[in-house]
Formats: sequence, structure tokens, C-alpha cells
Amino acid sequence: MAEHPHAALVRKGYDAFSRGDMDTLRTLMAGDCTHHVPGDHMLSGDYKGQDNCINLYQRLFEETGGTFSVDLERVLVDGRGHAVTVHRYTAERGGKRLEQNGALVVRIVGDKMTDIDECQEDLDKEKQFWS
Repeated sequence: MAEHPHAALVRKGYDAFSRGDMDTLRTLMAGDCTHHVPGDHMLSGDYKGQDNCINLYQRLFEETGGTFSVDLERVLVDGRGHAVTVHRYTAERGGKRLEQNGALVVRIVGDKMTDIDECQEDLDKEKQFWS
């Protein structure tokens, strides 16, 4: 059975992110796409618009000296414009190492991601890493 188009779209996004291909990522997002980062640290907040989302992704690489890495484990879809991902990510920064599970809840309209809600396994661990 063929993969659902929403799952394929999200997988393409993960692949582009992992390769640092921000041009491809931009084509997958609506112009007003918003990425929500939970918690209370330097990267927490709402990033609205393609430029702000791309700047967030570039900053993840810059702040970690290029060590930020994500491994997509699965994509779940509902066929009504929602995709949920499960992934494991790692990074190093300032002598600290972060390794934990995360997830994204992605809203898709047409063939574009419009809203990305990030979920993290341990918000305190995340805060400690980014502080």
C-alpha cells in the first residue's frame, strides 16, 4: 500500500531538515506556517512565517555547532490534515549533551504544513540544555 501523501510530506520535511536543505523545507510550508516550541528556554516560543521557522531550524544547527541530529521513527496520519511524528534527537552544546524523544503534531492544508506543535519527552532536561 502506498504511503499517505501527508506522511510522505512530513518525511520529506525531516529529510530536508537533516540535510540542512532549508530551500526544500520552505517549499513544504505555507507562507504563514507556525512552529511552536514549548518550555522556558532561549528557543521557546512561537515562530510564525516561513522565514522565522527557517531561522529557528538554522539556529538549532548554529547553537549546537552542527551537532543537532534527529532520527524519525514513525509518522501517523488521520487523513484529515493531521500528522504526528515520533523521533529521537541529540545535540551537544557548551559541554552538555541532549538525547531524548520528541514528537511533532503537524497540521497540513492542501500540500503544505501550516502549523507544527513540538512535544518533548522532558521539558526540564530541554531547559537545562538550552540555558
